[in-house]
Amino acid sequence: MLTKIIKLIILLGLLVSNSLCIYAQNKSEADKLEQEFLTKNLSLQEQMETLAKLAQDSPDFDKGLLYSEKLLQLARSVDSTRFVLQALTQKGNALTRKGNLSLALEVYLEGIDLAKTVDHKRSLGANYVAIAGVYSIMDNKENTILYYRKAIDVLKNVLNVDSDKRVYASALENLGDEYNLNFSQPDSALYYFEQSGKIFQEIDYKLGLAYNLGNKGLAFAQLQQTDLAEANIIEAIELLTDLGDYYAISVYLTYMSDIYLEKGDHETAHLYAQSSLEMAKKHGLKEQIGDAYLKLSQIAESENDAGKALQLYKNHIEYRDSFKSISVAQQMARQRRESDLKGKQNEIEILSLKEEKQREIVIATAIGLLLIGLLAFGLYRRTLFISKTKKIIETERNRSDELLLNILPEQTAEELKTSGKVKAKKFDSVSVLFSDFEGFTSYAENISPELLVESLGFYFSEFDKITEKYGLEKIKTIGDAYMCASGLPFSTTDHAQRITKAALEMITFVASVKSNNARERDNFDIRIGISSGPVIAGVVGSKKFAYDIWGDTVNVASRMESMGHINQVNISETTHELIHNQFKCEYRGEFEVKNKGALKMYFVTSEK
Repeated sequence: MLTKIIKLIILLGLLVSNSLCIYAQNKSEADKLEQEFLTKNLSLQEQMETLAKLAQDSPDFDKGLLYSEKLLQLARSVDSTRFVLQALTQKGNALTRKGNLSLALEVYLEGIDLAKTVDHKRSLGANYVAIAGVYSIMDNKENTILYYRKAIDVLKNVLNVDSDKRVYASALENLGDEYNLNFSQPDSALYYFEQSGKIFQEIDYKLGLAYNLGNKGLAFAQLQQTDLAEANIIEAIELLTDLGDYYAISVYLTYMSDIYLEKGDHETAHLYAQSSLEMAKKHGLKEQIGDAYLKLSQIAESENDAGKALQLYKNHIEYRDSFKSISVAQQMARQRRESDLKGKQNEIEILSLKEEKQREIVIATAIGLLLIGLLAFGLYRRTLFISKTKKIIETERNRSDELLLNILPEQTAEELKTSGKVKAKKFDSVSVLFSDFEGFTSYAENISPELLVESLGFYFSEFDKITEKYGLEKIKTIGDAYMCASGLPFSTTDHAQRITKAALEMITFVASVKSNNARERDNFDIRIGISSGPVIAGVVGSKKFAYDIWGDTVNVASRMESMGHINQVNISETTHELIHNQFKCEYRGEFEVKNKGALKMYFVTSEK
């Protein structure tokens, strides 16, 4: 371990040559754009494009806010929906970075309303991602997950170009980050990191790959897989060094120090914090220097070295105050720039008046052209009819595709559309889950059909969320029975672990509803059974398609459910062999099962 950390420190010392050049280049580009906006006689279109770049790329939060507000004002004056959407997003981003979260949410929601009005899915998804980020800062975990899922649902349908894929992958990455840092669920986090990492690799997005590797490293560290954690962090540092993003490197090193400090490994925690300090000093990152000193002070305090802890904390205060002094100087410079921008705004308004007159001339000319265009009206109506017909056909085709994906896995749906049929496929190792509500039949006899469906919908909707969370495939519901499977249509090695986690979460949810008495008329108990083994999967029917699975494993899983106890997860011996190292299980004994003979059964009590 110590040797690897020393190698990491040596690596940090070597990978420093190009960062200052990159920073100078970026600052030079920003200054050049600002100078062009202030001095050149740009058209309205050019002014909006320049302001959009400045609002997006400016590292100065106040300048980013100023540019976005100028862009918003100008875009509204010429009724440019595209730039209004961009301005609202960048304004929300700037307010978020400044810490004005409530106002940022208002701006993002305004962007969502406009995006829905004009059916701009990319902007809608981007604003969902941004809102999720704000709720994450506010530690509102429920809304954070909700809005990341909304973003993913929207963006997965607009993966036409690399920029769309990048936003979609970023949403997956951020959702995984939430599970890792705020829910302490590194397994779930790694599931989303794997998906986002593949997309970043596909579109060759280096910055996304760097953060993906770093985030994987943090997840592996939580799982105490130290070698994998360090390997991913080191690879992330190499990429971030090439990109000149030393701020992110410092943050990752501090995270690693936190992890080892919590584990009680003070020596490794100190080495990571010291590495962060050296990195920040070499690149003049005063805020990160202060953070590194603070972390070193906390480590010294945990080692009961009060004198050293006090001195390091004084260093932290010194750099923190120094950073604040620089911020004051920057604020004075910003005020001067704002004065220049106000003068430029007056020029914009004059130019807008001139262009308004030009528009009046264009309108008069258009009226004359319209009279000529009436001669071709018949041809136009025919063309319009053809265009509308094509649009209707396209809309119906998209709707049928969406309906097909609601009842079949994506791979199976594509096979059905391509060949008109689906070949049955054998899976050698799959886990199958059945659940059933205790006493539901007698309950259903005494309520209206509407209430019956509403009750099932309440529980099954939450079960759907849980299956999606763990990457399971919902097979079907039969009355009050719910059936899902893990390890298909794509084979996985951890299918039994995933479905067991999902089963325990379903038990917890049903129990919480009952204990909170949130739904007085339908508080139930539940039985869940799981078995693992081979199955056959395929599509039945020629009009109403249904994806289903068959085999002895399915029958045994059904028996596990019927022979279980309420609020318990009853598993077969085959499942127990796959999960007993990760879950605490209670052996029940052998039971006679119809058509199966004596089978060993176990209750899963908790995750180890």
